Amino acid sequence: MTVARTVELEGHIIDSGMMARCFGAVMDMGGEFEVEEFEVGRHKHEETYCRMRVLAETEADLRAIVHELNQNGATVADPRDATLEAAPDDQVVPIDFYSTTNHPTYVRVDGEWHGIDDPEMDCAIVVERGGGGSTEGDVRARTKVLNAIEEGDLVVTGETGIRVEPPERPRNGGGSFGFMQGGVSSERPSESLISEIAGEMREVREEDGTVLVVCGPAIVHAGGRDALASLVREGYIDSLSAGNGFAVHDLERDLYGTSLGVDTESLEHPREGHKHHIYTISEIGRAGGIEAAVEAGTIGSGVMYECIENGVPYVLAGSIRDDGPLPDTITDAIEAQNAIREQAHEADLVLMLSTLLHSVAVGNCLPSTTKTVCVDINPATVTQLLDRGSAQAIGMVTDIGTFLPLLAEELIDDR
Repeated sequence: MTVARTVELEGHIIDSGMMARCFGAVMDMGGEFEVEEFEVGRHKHEETYCRMRVLAETEADLRAIVHELNQNGATVADPRDATLEAAPDDQVVPIDFYSTTNHPTYVRVDGEWHGIDDPEMDCAIVVERGGGGSTEGDVRARTKVLNAIEEGDLVVTGETGIRVEPPERPRNGGGSFGFMQGGVSSERPSESLISEIAGEMREVREEDGTVLVVCGPAIVHAGGRDALASLVREGYIDSLSAGNGFAVHDLERDLYGTSLGVDTESLEHPREGHKHHIYTISEIGRAGGIEAAVEAGTIGSGVMYECIENGVPYVLAGSIRDDGPLPDTITDAIEAQNAIREQAHEADLVLMLSTLLHSVAVGNCLPSTTKTVCVDINPATVTQLLDRGSAQAIGMVTDIGTFLPLLAEELIDDR
């Protein structure tokens, strides 16, 4: 081993598994480590400190190892500031730019540590000087997606001067959202979990926070539409993110009593029911959009109706698969991403309900500190969400048509 660098780990690094992950990462990536200092916290509120020297064959290997350690919460033991390089062009970042996690992150500039605004995975960190709105003097550090980079932006490169703080698992499993310890299981006690989720939603409401619901068309197919609409009406949902399909199925249910041509009550296929989907899009387009259709009395019930009636903002992000789409659907992918990003950054609690693609899209924009629940009948949906970096999410494997009525009953009928 010819090159070396020293890193530090601090906090509940044993309980949270951080130390084991860092040791494993060094060995898995072909490096070696030497523990130079190790102080174990002897009480449950005391933190543990570890200082270790990391060795590798080449500088490139060492950089890769240190980057992985940094993503897991290790900090380079170096008093130097972060390295800043100007972006050479719009939408172009410097070589070796620092790619962010969704964890709380700090950057050292002018000898001071500054928290970055809006932590989000797979972004660059841009540092602004001269009163950029930060409360930490005249330096502001924030994430920027690559397509938003402008020529001259000061972008953080390398690992020096970067500190990441992954959320730690509580020792006793308690604390805020203590039951949300991640993972997927169909064996979890549904009623108790629903009660916990309802309690968190009440708390968010009492504290004037924001609950974001991410919706898939299965909500309508499975019979959860009325329950979700009641949650919107009663003020437990503050914003909604979905695709064109969810909104069309919800509106079709109001206009024709069907969802994708199937009667959701009798499960029968009415004559020409297969046309209801496209007829719905036509009717909403003729009215001038969802809000206009509600105001004209064309639409009189459902989730989208309640969003309009109660001033709950929504984002309908389109895809290449969409029929129509509805006039309200955002068909520009970058515009849709930015709209979802604004929702995600404001959310205190996110419910992801039976939609893989939109759950992953929203999850990519969430900081790891945002409480997240993913409900789907398919455990692979939640597994993929966790694999994509939303490690804070808990997966509840159940039928959405069962979950939503029980949640509504817990919040509305029992208050």
